[in-house]
Formats: sequence, C-alpha cells, structure tokens
Amino acid sequence: MSATLGTNNTSDVATDEQDRTPTQQADICVVGAGPAGALIGYQLAKQDLDVVILEAGPEFSDADRLTQQEQHIRPGMSDPWEMGGQRDAYTTTGRGYPLNAARVKGVGGSTLHWQGMVMRLHERDFEMNTRYDVGVDWPIDYADLRSYYQAAESALGVAGAIDNPYAPPRETSYPLPPFPPSHSDSIFAPACETLGIDMHSVPNARNSERYDGRAACQGYGTCKPVCPSGAKYTAESHVQKARAAGARVIDRAPVQELVHDDAGEIINHAVYLTPDGTEYHQSAQRFVLACGGVENARLLLLSQSKQYPDGLANTSGAVGRFFTDHLFAGVGGRLDQPTRQNHVGFNTSECHQFYDDTSPVEGVKLEFLNYAGPSPVNEALTADTWGDELLEQLQTSYGNHIAVGGLIEQLPHASNRITLNDSETDEHGNPVPHIEWSIDDRTSRAIRRANDIQRRILETLGASIEWTVGPDATGPAYHQMGTTRMGTNPNKSVVDADCRSHELSNLWIIGSSVFPTGGAMNPTLTIAALSLRAADAIFATL
Repeated sequence: MSATLGTNNTSDVATDEQDRTPTQQADICVVGAGPAGALIGYQLAKQDLDVVILEAGPEFSDADRLTQQEQHIRPGMSDPWEMGGQRDAYTTTGRGYPLNAARVKGVGGSTLHWQGMVMRLHERDFEMNTRYDVGVDWPIDYADLRSYYQAAESALGVAGAIDNPYAPPRETSYPLPPFPPSHSDSIFAPACETLGIDMHSVPNARNSERYDGRAACQGYGTCKPVCPSGAKYTAESHVQKARAAGARVIDRAPVQELVHDDAGEIINHAVYLTPDGTEYHQSAQRFVLACGGVENARLLLLSQSKQYPDGLANTSGAVGRFFTDHLFAGVGGRLDQPTRQNHVGFNTSECHQFYDDTSPVEGVKLEFLNYAGPSPVNEALTADTWGDELLEQLQTSYGNHIAVGGLIEQLPHASNRITLNDSETDEHGNPVPHIEWSIDDRTSRAIRRANDIQRRILETLGASIEWTVGPDATGPAYHQMGTTRMGTNPNKSVVDADCRSHELSNLWIIGSSVFPTGGAMNPTLTIAALSLRAADAIFATL
C-alpha cells in the first residue's frame, strides 16, 4: 500500500519486522481497518489523539495489484485476497450462507474487492415500523445523516449525477462527474421507455477523473475483485491518512477478546496476537469495534465474563441476532445484436422506481448489468481449441449477452443470527462463527416481483431468456448487517444513536452491524456516514 494508490511506493507496507507491541497511553483503539475503522481512525488521529488500529489480516501492497488481477482472471488461480483456511473457518445452517465467497481480512477490508456502488438510504428506510408496521425504526432519521452523507461522498470520491427522481434530498452535486452510460444501457433505454421504467445513473466510489491523489479509472473491467489502477476507492486511502496524522496501524494482529474493568462499565484492554504467537494487551481510553457484521458480533460473544456471561454488551440478547443481507434477483439472456458485455466492470445505470412503493414493503433496486455473460478472457484461457476455431467459439459465446439484476431488501428476524460453534475452532482455538440464515415468504415474494419486472424488460427487448435468479436460486449480496443493532431501548438493542454501547461507556461499535434495517441500497456509504458521525460523538466525550 502507498500514500496514493496507483503508485509503486511500498515503503510503508507492514513486514514481519513491524513493531507489534502495544501503544502506550493510547487515546483510541480501533479494531478493524476496513472502511469504518479507517475513516474513524483518521478523523480522530487528525484531532491530535493517540490512535492505534488493530487489523486481523495482512496489509497488501498496491504494487501487487496487477499480479492479483492475473490471479483473478486465470483459471484455477487462488483468491487474490487470501481468504480461506483455518483462520477464516465458519459453519452455517438453514439456507446456508457462503461467508468466505466475498470477504477480506486485511487492511482495507471489504473495499479491497467491492463493486464500489454508493447510494444513500432513502428516507423510508429509517422509518419502516412507523410507515409500514414492519421491522423497527432507526433511532435517527435521514436528516440526522444528510450532512454526513455529503461528507462521506467527498471522503470516498463519488462520481455521480443528480438525475435520480426517487433519491432522497441532497444539498450539493457529487464531487466527481458521472461515468457515461455503458453501451448496454443504450440498449435497455428504449425498452424501459416503452414500459414506463425510469433509468438513472449510479453513484460510484471510483474516480471519473483524478481525485485525492488517485488516478482516473483506466477501464480494466476487473473492479470486483481487484482494481489495478487505484481509481476505485479502498479504505487503504484513509488508513494511510491516519498514519500521516500520527496513528499506528498494526496488521496481522487478530483481537481475541475485549476485557472490561471489575465493575463491567468500561473496556480496559484488547487482547491481540501477533504472527509469532505473542499475546499483547492494548489499553486505551476509548475503543471502537469496526470489524464487520459477522466479526463484530463474534468478538463480543467471545468476550464473555461473569458480568456478561452471554457475551460482552449483550444483556439485551441482541448481539448476533437480526442478521440480514440483501438478496440478488436477476434475469438474463441473449440478443441478436452486440451488447459489448464486460466492456465496463461496474454498473452505470439503475432504477429506484420500485423502491418506495408499498407492494410489497420490501425495497427493490434494479441494476442494468453491463457485465452479463462469460468473460472473453476466461473463455479463451479455458478453451480446448486454438486459432480460427477458438475465434469462432469466442464469437459464438461472447458479445450478445444481456441481463437485469437487482438487490432485494430482507427484513430483520431474530432467528437469523450469528452464534459461536464450540465444536469447531479457528487457528487460535476460538469457536468459529456459526451463521443461521434463511429467507422468509415476504422476501421471496419481493424477489418474484423483481423477476417479473426484469423479465418484462428483456421480453420487450426481444431477448431470448436463458436464466433467472429467483427465490429458489438466490444468494446474498454479502452485505452483512444488523447483528449489533442501534436503538433507544437498551433491552432491545446493543448501541445507541451515536453507536455507543448501552452498557460500556467507552465502547463504540461501527459499521453495518448497527443497522436496525438494511433497505436495498448498498451499505458502504451509510457505513461511512455513520463512522463520521460517531467520530464526532467520540470526540465530544473527550
């Protein structure tokens, strides 16, 4: 990693010789160096506070991004972000949740491999119980986050246009101009116009022009899982800014538990291990837990004590419960014309038209995919033919695929949860997370509704439909939410409106785990906005 992604300066990359001893007299200890931890670490470090960030995974070098891209596109190559193995073990029941299919333990967290779409939640998302008598209300509303959303868009570098008539109100334009519509967007447009379906641009956390020391998008098309140019935002950017402001970042330092004082009122220290197996205790005045929807809950459950026999900060019993995600719905097929599939590695158009209506209550966000169908690179690398025969094969299989995808809201249920599996342990002997996850009938109906709309679009285009991802075949979007939900009632929630623990006065929990409901919008911008808001709240306590 370097101060400005897209360069080859690796002087700050952590090595095995890194000093991993605790910071003395730390003001703030942040657990996790993903987008939440990186943003809050930087915000507090630049206030001249002594900040230490503990990250379970390694720190990757941006000089290796082209090699990682090659790992991704070559058949049979390994995960470019090193997921898997005993360190990352988990178990699952119910529908089954493929946790390791899309997560990263390392500096940058999920932003290392994310798609980069950044939408604000709608106003209705904060008031689901009041409006529709389902789920719960957030203890804050859209107005409370509005200025922080703007600050988050500037921090991440969002490219977008104000052309979405269904979006919540905003105060200014995006910091970067939007990306132009893809070729396939122009194919979708006439059909959507015929059907009365509105298309509008997608706000993306990738540079449409140079911004914040990072290069403009070079069009590699491999945004997920790796951006070789550094145009797509990763939390590495704010980790480096935090370092420049004086913060320490200790990678490969998995926290084993948080230990409180005798009274059970504050956290005294975080217990972490180093690659050589040494155990250290990091003390601090304030602690921030920012390691994702699964690991936030798991660490609290691992931190049991006499005062908290069911897990730290878990008197409510809500830690680990109400695990939610977004579901994918999609319909795809072929056209008798070129679609230039995979020409762009990210969505440039979407539709929020069916999001705020109330039939069904669950939100539906449509996405016009420009990366449907097989990649010509993968097709060529896995083919058994050569020369003209291979060219003919590629021309037959590539170039005319088209698809409409979408995210579907899942309402929270206490039965969907993260617990500890005492019968299986990780490399440190700790119980692995166990995920119980299923999809209810309401969500299935919302997926069918999305499929109906998607199918009408492709049929209007005259496409031959070849596949449908519906209720029986759907999978998660890997947006883990809800496991340490915020609320005003300490008997029903884990943190308050400022993301501060109801029970431990110096503990804040940040990230999508605090979402009471998840909407159907990609969560990272809301994670960033909540992190900036929590940073202000923490600073106000000093």
